[in-house]
Amino acid sequence: MGNWVNWLLVIVGVLCAAAELVMGALTGLDLALVGASLAAGGIVGLLTVSWHAGLASAAAFALIYFALLRRWLKAKLLVLDQASNVDAIVGRSGVVTKRIAETDCGIVKVGSEEWRAELAEARGPAREIGASVQIVAVEGVTVKVK
Repeated sequence: MGNWVNWLLVIVGVLCAAAELVMGALTGLDLALVGASLAAGGIVGLLTVSWHAGLASAAAFALIYFALLRRWLKAKLLVLDQASNVDAIVGRSGVVTKRIAETDCGIVKVGSEEWRAELAEARGPAREIGASVQIVAVEGVTVKVK
């Protein structure tokens, strides 16, 4: 067969990695890493001047990736949709530390933080100190409570 098999492995491997880049990691880097396995196998074949060694090492590298590294890599790349900053307090409960009335802003303690608070319903009853309230929205630095 000759050395062209090894060059084909290298070229196909580079094309796979390039396709992954064009797609924007759409395949979760699988295409790029399989391409890297093919290219590495081709390089091994070129260095040993054996197409058998090239094919065998490309298969071994791909097998190692799929059997051992893929699950670990997918776990590291997983992005959790987790609320942060002000979005994290919506739905939580707080305790009134300064009275909240229809026309007066108050203070609510949520966890270890204190927030400026207004009633979510303008005509709702006032909330007295010590009352438990639920955060329904955040507008700027003010929480809306009910």
